[in-house]
Parts: sequence; C-alpha cells; structure tokens
Amino acid sequence: MLALLAVLLFACFAAAGPRATLLLMVGLGMGLVLEGLRFGFAGPWRQMLSERDARGLVAQLLAIALCAVFAFPLLASSPDELSGAHAPVGIAMIVAAFVFGAAMQVVLGCGSGVLVNAGSGNMMALVALPGFIAGSFWGSLHVSAWTSLASLPVLSLQDLFGGFALPVTLAGLGALALIALGRAAPGKRLPAARLWWAASLLALLAILNLVVAGQPWGVVYGLGLWGAKLATVAGMDVVATAAWSVPANAERLQQSVLTDVTSLTNIGLLLGALAVMQWRRAGRGRPDAQVPALSMPGWVLVLLTGVVMGYSARVAFGCNVGAFFSGIATGSLHGWVWFVAAFAGSTLGIRLRRQLMQRFGVAAAGTDVAQPGASLQRPASAMCTMALVALILLADTRVALPINPFAAPPPAALGSGLPPAGAHCTDF
Repeated sequence: MLALLAVLLFACFAAAGPRATLLLMVGLGMGLVLEGLRFGFAGPWRQMLSERDARGLVAQLLAIALCAVFAFPLLASSPDELSGAHAPVGIAMIVAAFVFGAAMQVVLGCGSGVLVNAGSGNMMALVALPGFIAGSFWGSLHVSAWTSLASLPVLSLQDLFGGFALPVTLAGLGALALIALGRAAPGKRLPAARLWWAASLLALLAILNLVVAGQPWGVVYGLGLWGAKLATVAGMDVVATAAWSVPANAERLQQSVLTDVTSLTNIGLLLGALAVMQWRRAGRGRPDAQVPALSMPGWVLVLLTGVVMGYSARVAFGCNVGAFFSGIATGSLHGWVWFVAAFAGSTLGIRLRRQLMQRFGVAAAGTDVAQPGASLQRPASAMCTMALVALILLADTRVALPINPFAAPPPAALGSGLPPAGAHCTDF
C-alpha cells in the first residue's frame, strides 16, 4: 500500500506540480486521521442527541478552535493570498442546512464522512457517493436562484467585531462545549486520548490546506465539479448554464481535476481511508464488518438520500467541513447559522433513519454487523469506489485541457503574491 501511495504521489507531482502533490498529501493525511482515529462529524452529533455522549462533539469544537487560532491571524496578514469560507445567510441556506443535517443521519455520514466511509469499503457510502456527486452538480445549477431569495449579504465575524473576532469565536465554541458537557451523561463528557490527537492533527492539516491552497478545507465543490465533468462527457452543454458560465467555474471545468484544490483533498481522503482499511485487514487477517443488508428499495433510498445531501449541501454553501468546520474557523457568520440548522435537522434525521431502516428490515442505526448476503465485502466495495474515481479521472481527460507542468503554481499560496486560484463550496 505504501508503494502504491508513493507511486500516486510521484505521478501527481510529475503531472501537476508540487502544490497539487502537497494538497493530495494533506487530503491523504486527513483520510488517515478521520478513518484511523475514527474521528467524524455526523456520528458525534448522533451520539450527542441519542446517547448524551458529548465526547466526539467536544473534540470537533476543539479542532475548530485550534484551527481558528492560526487561521484568523493568517487571513488578517495575507488577505490577498488567503481567503476564508464566508457565505451569505438566507432562508434557502437555512432550510438546506436543516435538510442536509437530516439526510446525513440517514446514511450515517456527512460530506467527508461519505468519502472516508466509501474509501474504507462501506457499502452504504459507496451507494450514496454517486448520488452526492449528482446532487451537488444539480444544486450548483440552482444555487444562485435560491440565494436570490431573502438573503443577507456575506458577513464575517471580522466585519462585525473587528479585532475581537477571534475571542468571540473562541468564546462561542467554549459556550457550545459547556452546553454539551452539561447535557452529557456521566462518563461521556471528556474525549478519549485518540480524539484529542485527532482534533489536533485535523486542525494542523486544515491550516496546511489554507496555507497551500489559499482557501479553507472544503468537500462539496469538488464533488459538484466531478458531476459537471461527467455531465459534459454525457453530452450536456454545462458551460452554457448560468452557474458554470461564471469565469471561475468555467475555468475549473476546462482544467484538470488534478489542478482543483478541493478535488485533490477529496481524492486524498479516499486514499487515506483505503490505506487504513487495508492496514487493518492485514493486521487482523480480516477487514472490518460490512454494514447490514438492505433490500433493493433500501439501496435506492440510500442513493436518493445521497442526491438530497449533495443538493442541499450546495444550496447551504457546504457540509460539516466547508460550512461548519472551515466556516467557523475562518470567521463566517454563515458557519454558526449552518451549525444550528443542521444540528436541528439531525434530530429529525435520527428518527427518520430508524423508521426507514426498520421498514426495510435493517438493524437500528449504529450497528455494524454483517448479515447473510448483505453486500460486497469491504475490500471489494473499496475497489468499486476507486473504480468510480478512475472513471471520473478518465472523464476528465475527455473534457479538460492538458496540464502544462511549466505553468504549475508555487508550492504554497501563502507567500506567493498571487490570489487563491481554487473554488470553494462557499462561492456562488
């Protein structure tokens, strides 16, 4: 596995240059942390709501706080080279965040969670991922129309509080942590050591993403771009649409996904999760158990839920990563509103999943017991995920201009004197 990863990194360096390789490595590290240390976003919210277990949520808040401590000064000192994950607050955005929060509990994963789970061979995530890609592209076609409804201008805590923006952010995160700790059951308050490590490493990797890419960590834009590439290959005149005729989006459509910062970290997430799955399999002599079986209507439901997740995430300007984690860590007011709406949606999603899964003859949420004839084993499912990525890269060669290795950007955006060249899910 290490040899394969080394070959892929070298190929990325040869094709797209040092920045692309660094971002692929950042994504790879994120996949290793999220899957290797079992750190997630949707799961801790579900545990907080269902079991009064605050440990995962507190670890999330710690990771955001650590990231913010470094991100705020970096953004203030290099505004021409780095950008935050800032988006407008509006009615459609709030509703979409609520819907996303509900949908992610049905498939037991947010945007990054679907990628990590699919990379590690989770069959439910494998089925949800194509839907997420399609939904994110579909949502990109309508996001401007939804945003034109009642919506505030883009506001950041830096705009509202000036030099006090970071203390206000840390105070808000601390208040949320205290609320979670106060509501938690005894013995389910303080995170275990692995979660402290995961939070610290994830914050470090998120800062590296900001420094190298010039923008915060995101997931949804890359998935929508993959959908746009596939739609173009299928014959759709994507660049003629209002969303993809915007110069920045049209440029991303014409360029290789290996030059798109979000696509690179998304691919890295998949590879990191795959590596952890393979190492666990080698160490134990067997892979982790597959998710419980679903009937055919159940698998269709998972696919459609993936579509809903992708669409709502695009309209809400991000998922738990781009909106919640990166938004709050870079001072976005939108990130706080997104969190409230999505957390509320999760309360509905937990109940909805329980009802839907019982209807389709599946054990309740949180089980990880394989059933006879359930689905593909994890290694086979992971290979199907990699085949999907290979298909996307093949489609990309059909629609993208060849990469000019002599025009590769500097290794990092910070210090380059150039504006951020990528696109983020908070862009519209």
